[in-house]
Amino acid sequence: MSSGPFTSACSFLLLFLFLGLGSRICYGSGFGFNIHHRFSDPVKGILRFDGLPERGSVEYYAAMSHRDRLIRGRHLAASNNQTSPRTFFKGNKTAKINSLGFLHYANVSVGTPSLSFWVALDTGSDLFWLPCDCKPGSCVTGLQMSSGSIIDLNIYSPSNSSTSKNVSCNSTLCGRTPSCPSANGNCPYNVSYPSNNSTSSTGILVEDILHLITDDDQRKVVDTPITFGCGQNQTGSFLEGAAPNGLFGLGIGNISVPSTLARNRLASNSFALCFGRDGFGRISFGNNGSSDQSETPFNIRQSLQTYNISITQITVGKNFSELEFSAIFDSGSSFTSLRDPAYTFISKSFNSQIQEKRHRSDPQMPFEYCYYLRENQTSYVIPDVDLTMKGGGRYSLNNPTVIVTTKGGALLYCLGLHKSKVNIDIIGQNFMTGYRIVFDRERMVLGWKDSNCYND
Repeated sequence: MSSGPFTSACSFLLLFLFLGLGSRICYGSGFGFNIHHRFSDPVKGILRFDGLPERGSVEYYAAMSHRDRLIRGRHLAASNNQTSPRTFFKGNKTAKINSLGFLHYANVSVGTPSLSFWVALDTGSDLFWLPCDCKPGSCVTGLQMSSGSIIDLNIYSPSNSSTSKNVSCNSTLCGRTPSCPSANGNCPYNVSYPSNNSTSSTGILVEDILHLITDDDQRKVVDTPITFGCGQNQTGSFLEGAAPNGLFGLGIGNISVPSTLARNRLASNSFALCFGRDGFGRISFGNNGSSDQSETPFNIRQSLQTYNISITQITVGKNFSELEFSAIFDSGSSFTSLRDPAYTFISKSFNSQIQEKRHRSDPQMPFEYCYYLRENQTSYVIPDVDLTMKGGGRYSLNNPTVIVTTKGGALLYCLGLHKSKVNIDIIGQNFMTGYRIVFDRERMVLGWKDSNCYND
């Protein structure tokens, strides 16, 4: 059995921010950095949204769960001579910013002279895009602090960078879409979200310099050309706090940043994300993990290239089941979402081993299984939840619960698990807490090892 202190259950503060806006995209050795999460208290104060939910409230988790449902449809749209790992020029730390879509963010530097952008990190998307030469009302240009002062956000412009180049329609990264005006015309792109037609980013592809440093003691500066989206028009959630200053795609596609770094031989084709229990995180490109990490192979499908793995057994306390199914490891989803029979087995097995009184079913509550905490109760006991991966590796959930406060002031803890309403299973960020997750695209394996992220 595991103890669930409040500190671990509600520490959604400084984790790296992965957007999890999985999308449908149409377009014509290593580095590391720190990341931040969207609904954290330090960031909440700088948003221009008076109606932001209070952290830990039912509305707070409902907002995150709603975002997960909106973006989940993206998954249904269709080494030797290693160099030192690389990271962003501003450093390898990441943080979860709760007030910006409950996403994870990092500070990246682009162009000449360089400009800094707070970008949401997303393993479910391929394209890196920035707000760029925006049309009126199509970009977030600033965030208002509770004091009333405004923090201006940088907007990229190819004309202001001496190293910027437009990507033509005849580029291999463009794909010659029907919207291409001509072979030598600018390559257009359109990132849309199938389950949320109101959210999109459109513009043209450009090439410029991404400023990195080696993720070692030398901290050597490494500049590399990168292709990304000049986002001229953003709609929907992108104007409401989710990825207001750009999105950093970490997917498998050729246009993603990890693919580009590997293709340019600046880093091995692998990267690692660390999710500390206290919300602190890190990312490192070209990081292949360690020899003592657990591993499971990716299931790569040509029609849907995602970080998909196979689970062969589930254990919840004294109950176990040899259910076998595949799931996508998606840092862009705040919470894990499973279909039946896996969802029912985990939730009912969990419920049968809980001592506290269960909260009655409430359509406003984003989680089905929640339990009352007594006044002055500082901890609770839950059954261990373990997933056995293909190959036999055991993946133990370090933090499967969240703390929720109702409008009436009652304090609850909930199993942070959703029942999937689409034909896909997703391991979200909350089930990655306490691990360094390695996305090794050279060997096509997912690696994991316990970590507090400070020692990585």
